[in-house]
Amino acid sequence: MKPRGLRNNNPLNIRHSADRFQGEINGNDKSFKTFSSVPYGYRAAFVILATYLSRGCNTIEKIITRWAPPAENNTECYIANVEKWSGIPRNKALTFADGAAYQRIVAAMSRVENGIPADIRQVEAGFALQHKLRHTPQNSF
Repeated sequence: MKPRGLRNNNPLNIRHSADRFQGEINGNDKSFKTFSSVPYGYRAAFVILATYLSRGCNTIEKIITRWAPPAENNTECYIANVEKWSGIPRNKALTFADGAAYQRIVAAMSRVENGIPADIRQVEAGFALQHKLRHTPQNSF
């Protein structure tokens, strides 16, 4: 059976809230949102991370501490895995132009959330559906 996040087309397990995202549909999960496709689930994650960035959450450490707070998660383990799987240092300051980095971070977060590597094509498709974070090829890590 597929992991819950992938069954809901919500690979980062975004919880129900008043926010309504493109591609969000009514589902049967009482805790987590459901999307019409996995790329729309990734799109919602990128939109949320852009909001985090606008509020000063500009590193993996800050992002994950907010996304997966210690009261509910092993946040340090989550941070360490995202750092390892994305190849981006946990305290590297990110900007709105760091789309390539955000794609690697979201793919790593999806792997933590679902226990299997993300399909990078679906991550890229979700990134292409949003316009807040940008991809500039000259950025390197």
